[in-house]
Amino acid sequence: MERVTLRIPKQQIEEVEQMVETGEYPNRSEAIRAAVREMLAEEGSERASEKQKRSWAKV
Repeated sequence: MERVTLRIPKQQIEEVEQMVETGEYPNRSEAIRAAVREMLAEEGSERASEKQKRSWAKV
């Protein structure tokens, strides 16, 4: 796994830390990894949807 340094507004970090404190995630890193996974999955489904729309347009 690679290390990435990023800047996140304090309010967002506080919200992430609250998720960790309530046990939703084991730590901040896992919470942020989960957010990235969700973003990539959403982006992938949007791209698949766009490809499907384009293929219908060719018919």
